[in-house]
Amino acid sequence: MLNIAPSALLDHYLGISRLLAGQLDFRSAIKAVGVEVSHIVPHDHLDVCIMMVSGLYHTAYETGLDTFWGQAAPAPVTSSPIRTLLWGEIDFFLTPDAQLEGRYFSDTPFVQPIFEHNLRSRIHVPLKVGGEVIGALSCSSHQVDFYTTNDVKNAQSIADLLAPYFFALRAADQAKQSAIVEAEARAREEGLRLGALSLTEALERERQRIGMDLHDQTLADLTRLSRRLDRLIQERDLNGEALEPIARSLQHCMQDLREIIEEAKPSVLQLFGFAHAIENHLDRAVRDQGSQICFDLIDDTDGLIDLLDQTVRIALFRIVQEAINNAVRHAQAAAIEVRLRNNPTTLVIEVSDNGQGVPRRDRRTGGGIDNMMTRARLISAKFTLGPNRDGGGTTVRLQLPLTHGRRKAGGDSQ
Repeated sequence: MLNIAPSALLDHYLGISRLLAGQLDFRSAIKAVGVEVSHIVPHDHLDVCIMMVSGLYHTAYETGLDTFWGQAAPAPVTSSPIRTLLWGEIDFFLTPDAQLEGRYFSDTPFVQPIFEHNLRSRIHVPLKVGGEVIGALSCSSHQVDFYTTNDVKNAQSIADLLAPYFFALRAADQAKQSAIVEAEARAREEGLRLGALSLTEALERERQRIGMDLHDQTLADLTRLSRRLDRLIQERDLNGEALEPIARSLQHCMQDLREIIEEAKPSVLQLFGFAHAIENHLDRAVRDQGSQICFDLIDDTDGLIDLLDQTVRIALFRIVQEAINNAVRHAQAAAIEVRLRNNPTTLVIEVSDNGQGVPRRDRRTGGGIDNMMTRARLISAKFTLGPNRDGGGTTVRLQLPLTHGRRKAGGDSQ
């Protein structure tokens, strides 16, 4: 265990945050922070185990040593020696000597690196986001009985710092994989390879946007904090009052990360359903823009959309999300209405505003509108954009056929 002054410890945490910013995959992220982590928790091997969104499989990314863990394909969580930690049944593992620990005596190949690379003392702590365990951070040393409970606390602080970033990476990877699978299937079935290519490019742009947001926003904030810390370190008397503004700034950085994560994965959609997710996005879009816009959501579907396939629901959500964003940011509207309705054969979603309308020359200029059209084609939905029935404002309309394979419940026409 190292005895680290609070100011130096905070500086190392900021160093980890700076190194994370701009890393767009798990492997490069863990390798980037390995040395900085060693200043807080010394290790001969460091790895993160990430669970798939389903919670049934996990995979590992490592630095320090190249072992079987970092080379293996995703494997069932049930085969992992630390499965009880991944299932949230215990808070941590502290192992004085892994080669004498009973849980590592099994026939699974996941115990081999313990002996092949002489890993003795080990710490495992959970990576948690919103109370959910998404993986584990593991530190290993060649020395027996090397770690203490203090090292466990420091490792958990590091894990809490890494978890939101890795959650965002997992969400982005999952979204990309889901979209690619969906795009390929639709393209094979309906000859929409051009649309699939367009959506893949849009996803890549979104991935780059997330990276730039992390780099330009979070990294810039953390750099300013680092410079302020450098000035404080030069002072002889370092007290809680001096550190309090830095703590507040760190909280702001964490909030920024949460917003980036929210953009990467529509978690409200998964937890509370389509209508609630749309209402939540309406409220946030209007509030963030600082506009005095009245908005209304009318749901006449009796929860039908929540019974559709997940890929279809997410595509519909993204289209409506983009339509709302356009209305809030560009239409100069005073009111926005989102209406969900269905008849026995078709689901209809309309996003209407009373703003200035979309000039005809701007309706196919790439970007958001093209992305909405592509997403609609990939789920066999009809997309139209035009003025309201009274000739003013703009209405985005989606019409999704409720085929036998896609529709699981029905409703009356409204």
